[in-house]
Amino acid sequence: MIKNITLRLLPSEAFDNMAIKNAISQSEGVAANNITGYHIIKQSMDARSRNVWINLTLKAFIDEPFSNREYAAISYKDVTNARHRIIIIGAGPAGLFAALQLIELGIQPIILERGKDVRARRRDLAALNKLGEVNPESNYCFGEGGAGTYSDGKLYTRSTKRGNIDRILQILYHFGAEENVLYNAHPHIGTNKLPQIITAMRQQITGSGGVFLFEKKVTDLLLENGTITAVKTVDGDTIKGDAVILATGHSSRDIFGMLHAKNILLEAKPFALGVRIEHPQSIIDTVQYRLTPASSQEGGLRPNELPPASYSLVQQVEARGVFSFCMCPGGIIAPAATNPGELVVNGWSPSKRNNPYANSGMVVQVEIADALGFRAKGLGFKEESVKRSASSVMPDALLMMHFQSMVEKAAFEAGGGKFVAPATRMVDFVNGKTSASLPACSYLPGLASADLRTVLPPFILHSLQEGFKAFGKKMRGYLTNNAVVVATESRTSSPVRIPRNADTLQHPQIHNLYPCGEGAGYAGGIVSAAIDGERVAVMVASKLGN
Repeated sequence: MIKNITLRLLPSEAFDNMAIKNAISQSEGVAANNITGYHIIKQSMDARSRNVWINLTLKAFIDEPFSNREYAAISYKDVTNARHRIIIIGAGPAGLFAALQLIELGIQPIILERGKDVRARRRDLAALNKLGEVNPESNYCFGEGGAGTYSDGKLYTRSTKRGNIDRILQILYHFGAEENVLYNAHPHIGTNKLPQIITAMRQQITGSGGVFLFEKKVTDLLLENGTITAVKTVDGDTIKGDAVILATGHSSRDIFGMLHAKNILLEAKPFALGVRIEHPQSIIDTVQYRLTPASSQEGGLRPNELPPASYSLVQQVEARGVFSFCMCPGGIIAPAATNPGELVVNGWSPSKRNNPYANSGMVVQVEIADALGFRAKGLGFKEESVKRSASSVMPDALLMMHFQSMVEKAAFEAGGGKFVAPATRMVDFVNGKTSASLPACSYLPGLASADLRTVLPPFILHSLQEGFKAFGKKMRGYLTNNAVVVATESRTSSPVRIPRNADTLQHPQIHNLYPCGEGAGYAGGIVSAAIDGERVAVMVASKLGN
């Protein structure tokens, strides 16, 4: 008999093979030695009561030969001499999964990536962290694998209606992710393991006849009668294709500017902006697992069988949403800037999540009306950012991008340069104070105590202050001066949307141009971007008759 069984176990039992078999035995009234094996289908944690529970859904084999987990078959064709070739701009998850899907469908992808491969990126990240020097073409956002490669690798998404999440997870497993990504409620790969997975994907693409070109920044789209026929790169090359998938990521401001200059339709898009907050992981463990603190200022000792605790928080402050974003237990805050003079922070965790700090973005929704109000008052915007061009298709298309940049520049100035981040202790932040000293922090370029009122627009500052007060009531011990608030978390999503037709997925003005993924405004993370990449690839193949 093969049967799906749901169990509710203590952590000490849920990660012990014999304990799980004994629980199956008791649940089904059979001897433990009659259970030949099991697969975990779903695993989640429930920490709402005093005891932490692990919920398991299993496929149990009882008096039945055990068989390995079944996976969807993936067949990559040889597309070296394929009839059609598609240009993909960007090698993030949208671009990579689009390329793999095209190969399955017998079409040759040509991936143009402005940055470097994952190995070469490490040197540029080291220079950013240690020397305060940013390479605008190779950093945490640009390069093979996109922003997600060195920014944690969380695979959780709410995009259940967009496509087959299980297929995306199985492909990641196929290329080297651990099996637990297939069943964890909040799967996570880890920044230490993602580069090898990305490399394996690239090797599959090139081994199947796809073309992968690094340091090949696209500077122009070549059009004939409203149809894209080729792209031009920074080194002067012209590359032709049957269609172009534009999957450049949320930080490709030069692409947005190039499209805007060519009067190609863009739209300003709301996004979220705020700070990173970092606690000692022991404090979050104590709050979430209801541990007994070692002292009034320290967290308790987390049992070994429990993973570092995470959290998800949301609060309405005067009809404006304040929420946690990209929470990284056992993580590190990283400098995610793409240009000199602009400061952006992000967070990541290794696969074991075993660093002593927990960090999370804490962000506020920014609406178009907010940026328009700032522009009308001339606050923080440079003159070139507020000019209206008579020939522009949509004069305000880059408004939110300029607003984002404005705050990032203010953060850089407040930190004093070299990507030192302006920061303050959490309670001091709520009370509008500048901290006399700062706690230890994982952010390698370093922190400078600063008045964040010089960085954050008043409506964001106020919303965060009130949000932190509310979060302190929801999670007793969360609001503490042992936590540090670091500015600024501003690359939560693209501030620009590149529109596309809902039926054809093509740009409404440019035939054979397919905006795709997070940078175009149609995804919000690794999985949703991968889903969108596959969806666009299937649409391209259908259009070509494959």
